[in-house]
Amino acid sequence: EGEILGLLGPNGSGKTTTINCILQLLKYDHGTIKIFGKEMKPDSYDIKKDIGVIFQEVAVFDELTVYENIDYFCGLYIKDATIVYTTHYMEEAELITDRIIILDNGKIIAEGNKDELKKLAKLEEKITIEINDISDDIISKIKKFKTVDSITKNNNQVVIIYKKGKDNLGELLAFLKEENVNYLKIFSERPTLNDVFLELTGKDLRD
Repeated sequence: EGEILGLLGPNGSGKTTTINCILQLLKYDHGTIKIFGKEMKPDSYDIKKDIGVIFQEVAVFDELTVYENIDYFCGLYIKDATIVYTTHYMEEAELITDRIIILDNGKIIAEGNKDELKKLAKLEEKITIEINDISDDIISKIKKFKTVDSITKNNNQVVIIYKKGKDNLGELLAFLKEENVNYLKIFSERPTLNDVFLELTGKDLRD
């Protein structure tokens, strides 16, 4: 009650099917769905009057007056209404959800709050270097660091993924100085939900 639950998964993972089953718009082979402690059935109109769906494209803006639009969307807010939220934008999910379920191929493969999910990632740290030029030899040497999992280069940006280690940034800075490598910017960040999602499903959220 009062929770905002993020339902995430790549295209075809079962998000829309799940929502349609909850609404009894699709038949399912087995299992039961309960809402407010009651079993949801096609004719459960007493339950349906207390739930609602907002689609990605809301086509009422041009049909209603300004006042009617404001009145309608304000009326969607119910204090302590549970919300099941599906999105293709991980940043949104990380910002507004209390708990997240990740679906893939119709099954729950992970669930928890954003901090719990981030602990599932095997990677420990991601360091990004913005640089005008870096040789393949330098990239090969960095790749041999004990704690480096992978390194990729895209135009003037190099991304290094670490699987563990406590002073990865310090080690890298010392190496770049020793090799006389000049860079524009360098920053470190912890795993994001998108990193976790990619690691668990092998796909980007928008795939």
